[in-house]
Amino acid sequence: MHSKRRYGEDEIRQVFARAAEAAEEERASLPSRVDGGLTLGELQAVGIEVGLAPERVAAAAAELDAPPRRVPRRKLLGVPISAGRIVDLPRELTDREWQFLVAELRATFDAKGEVKAEGGIREWSNGNLHAVLEQTESGHRLRLGTRKGDALETTFIGIMFSVMAVIVSFIMVADGKAGAALMVPALMGLGGGGVLVANALRLPRWAGERERQMDGVAAWTQNLLSAPATDAEEA
Repeated sequence: MHSKRRYGEDEIRQVFARAAEAAEEERASLPSRVDGGLTLGELQAVGIEVGLAPERVAAAAAELDAPPRRVPRRKLLGVPISAGRIVDLPRELTDREWQFLVAELRATFDAKGEVKAEGGIREWSNGNLHAVLEQTESGHRLRLGTRKGDALETTFIGIMFSVMAVIVSFIMVADGKAGAALMVPALMGLGGGGVLVANALRLPRWAGERERQMDGVAAWTQNLLSAPATDAEEA
């Protein structure tokens, strides 16, 4: 992210909306017209006036300049069970910057996780959640990804109980049993269907929350790397 880069009116509003996470509130505080655009330093100065920390403004600007690439969600019965982002980086992280990133990951996801390094690849992982720094043909990138661990098991349980309810009901009806006797398969079907409905409600919310967290980590990392490596080491 170049310090001389100038942001137009629409971009200015996007930066402050992302930084404040409340676009409507910030629009009222911005000038109605900005001639010639603003540099990052000028954006940060305006941000201070409306109560936004400079680092939040810089992170939002970095996200606008190089948004992370969305990783297609894996789905089960049409419901997402994974989330991911790929972030192209302008350069390799130094050892100190990697430590900063690990600390940010732990704070964002509220998990200590484990750190590994092998063959030029650095990884932080906590269960199915992972962040991997790796080289590419064109430079470096950060891969963020996770998978909902209990999604397959709970979906299987829901389907199993629903199918069993149908089979038991069929057998009871064939044997001439009805009325109160059908309460058992009815409860089984209700339980199985309830599990599937719960997954349909909770998993999209879970995936959306994880993607928002990953977007925040991506913007934070891009902001960290906006300074030359030597400056970052001194900081």
